[in-house]
Amino acid sequence: MTARMQAVVAHSFGGPDVLELTEIDRPEAGPGSVLVRVKAAGVNPVDWHVVAGHMNAFLKVGLPLVPGFDVAGVVEAVGQDVTEFSTGDEVFGYVRTDEVQYGTYAEFVVAPVHTLARRPTSLDWQQSAGLPLVGLTALQALVKAGTGAGETVLVHAAAGGVGSAAVQIAVARGARVIGTASERNHEFLRSLGAEPVTYGDGLAERVRALAPEGIDVAVDCVGGDAVAVSQELLKDHTRVVSIVDMVAAKRGGHHIFTQPVSSDLDELAALADAGKLSIHVDQALPLAKAAEAFVRSQAGRVRGKIVLDVA
Repeated sequence: MTARMQAVVAHSFGGPDVLELTEIDRPEAGPGSVLVRVKAAGVNPVDWHVVAGHMNAFLKVGLPLVPGFDVAGVVEAVGQDVTEFSTGDEVFGYVRTDEVQYGTYAEFVVAPVHTLARRPTSLDWQQSAGLPLVGLTALQALVKAGTGAGETVLVHAAAGGVGSAAVQIAVARGARVIGTASERNHEFLRSLGAEPVTYGDGLAERVRALAPEGIDVAVDCVGGDAVAVSQELLKDHTRVVSIVDMVAAKRGGHHIFTQPVSSDLDELAALADAGKLSIHVDQALPLAKAAEAFVRSQAGRVRGKIVLDVA
């Protein structure tokens, strides 16, 4: 008899209302992958974009769909020829595969070994689940821009998941960080090591007041006119990396699409265990409230991450 598990499933593309907590067959680990018993799953804006069908032009998405890319859990079983992990290992990762269909909003998920790493021991399960996608995105954006010690980095939407990770990673690399956020998040940014500025009209002038000689790197986590404003301030207008604006390259900057890289996950775990990177969990909800998590994420006022508790 096939083992069963609880999972959040969308049988059609649409809004949060298409999500249903139901029972489905438990997957089995194949070659090069492991079966992870999920402890917690991170919620990211890309999750509800996938469910809405917005990513169909960029990803191969199958129905019925179990959303979710971020995971923290315990290896339940290993597939053929897997030597990287053993049963009982505590792992975290960004489980993105060539076909997006069976994600992390479930009691178990099959994950290719290159999408996982051993989780940081200094973080709890919720924080570990909130780290992979935002951490990888922030790290890969900063690397793409060639961020180095002594440079000044502008992070747009710095209180969000990717933004707050980018602030901490840049600070850990010896950079000075200026971060945009609403005034209610300014103290939060200071606690991460950033100098906060309010976003909106007049942003360029407010940043110039802090950095009269200009900035070296900009990370855009919000879209809109962030790339254009950044290029007004950059010493080299090509050193802006957007995670939102897919035509940033046409403006002389860069757009990145986050990649699951186990060595990058190892670097994030090392930063966390060194006390240089933490994840603020804005809210933790049970798996049954995944639709509520989507609604909250869509509102766009999340400080840090939303996480689903699974086990």
